[in-house]
Amino acid sequence: MTSSEYCTQCPECSANLIQDYSKGEFICERCGYVAMDNVYDFGRESNATDFEEKSKNTRASGSTSLALHDYGLRTEIASGSKDYAGKSIDYQMAEQMNSIRRWHIRSRIVSPQERRLSNVLTKINETCSAMSLPKLLIETAAMLYRNYESMQEAKGKSIACMAAATIYLACKKCRVVRSLEEIVAATGITEDDRSNVKLASKYYRMMVMEMSAFSDVSVTTHDKLQQHPQQQKISVTMAIDHYISKLSNMAKIDTKVERLAIDIAHKTNDHMLADGKAPNGLAAAYIYISSLLLGINILQRDVSSLSGVTEVTIRNRCKDMLTGFKLTITVKPQTRSGFA
Repeated sequence: MTSSEYCTQCPECSANLIQDYSKGEFICERCGYVAMDNVYDFGRESNATDFEEKSKNTRASGSTSLALHDYGLRTEIASGSKDYAGKSIDYQMAEQMNSIRRWHIRSRIVSPQERRLSNVLTKINETCSAMSLPKLLIETAAMLYRNYESMQEAKGKSIACMAAATIYLACKKCRVVRSLEEIVAATGITEDDRSNVKLASKYYRMMVMEMSAFSDVSVTTHDKLQQHPQQQKISVTMAIDHYISKLSNMAKIDTKVERLAIDIAHKTNDHMLADGKAPNGLAAAYIYISSLLLGINILQRDVSSLSGVTEVTIRNRCKDMLTGFKLTITVKPQTRSGFA
């Protein structure tokens, strides 16, 4: 008899087994035969209803995380004026605990590489929290930076710009629509934003070229030449769809305009329209053309302010679409209630 049959059926009467959690035994529901004993319990630790009760009854620590330089395995010394029993500690003991806590934090970092890793990962966590990005993207960004640092020395590079470039690459991998300007602004840099955007863009290109084995983002010329033309069309169309949805949500535009803009983008993806063009400018043009076709009044000034492009760019993209394609509009008469 195999172990799977032994765990699911009684060896005497082939009936189902019942697990007794209090004794750690599997008992036959028909004859009472003890099929297994001393069974390990891999279920929940307790039936806690709140976080405080669950933390008191827990038997192990939390899960590890790539977003922390020591993977979250360190022991934290909490800051407070009370002990575990809830009693207040005196002033001298509080000063001693503060000193121990300070040296405990310093002892975690023993080399310049660990200090740089800790600073970049801290900046990544702060920026992603400010932008309300999901935890999956934070873990992806941390993994990308760890891979990059293991392949190339990151000494002397700006921490904020390196963190922005890593988050931007993680957004590309996770298909989250965020521009590099937004990420750089979320890092809290108070200097010239344009120069920092250029520096972050330089770091982003370096990371993509160095980590071609780790990244599936097709930005180099070699990757574009090796990629199938149909795959290029699909990837460009998906990027435009994300930007159209993002701008529509930000501007609170009617859903009909968004659907029509995406439909027009899908029908014009076989043209060389998107080559060398910013996706946010194309998305703004699709939204503006769709609003005109549906008779919804949307100003170019409003769309340009949300998309981050000028009104001239929107007009040029609209001109390219209208000159390169022929739009056929079918008008259906609207039936009134009470008439056939």
